[in-house]
Amino acid sequence: MEELDSKQLTVTIAGRPYPLKIKVNDEPVIRRIVKEVNEKVNKFQLAYPNREKQDCLAMALLAYAVDLHKTSSHPEPSSPELSDKLSRIQALLDEALD
Repeated sequence: MEELDSKQLTVTIAGRPYPLKIKVNDEPVIRRIVKEVNEKVNKFQLAYPNREKQDCLAMALLAYAVDLHKTSSHPEPSSPELSDKLSRIQALLDEALD
């Protein structure tokens, strides 16, 4: 039954495609977050035109992590929820820089 609740989705972040297997219910949230991340990357690219795309991606994801940290109901770094979210952001950043 878990297979029925999941689907394949390819998102594009900073011009690179990333195939994901997601829960169907998570798709709108994932698409919104991808859009936000890409908007932040574009802002950094406009503000720092001499920087490489990976630098803009790193700065955008850092800004996104800071925003997430500020709005988290458990802002302590030891919060498992926050640590998990930051780990996922770090994994995306690592993958983008490879």
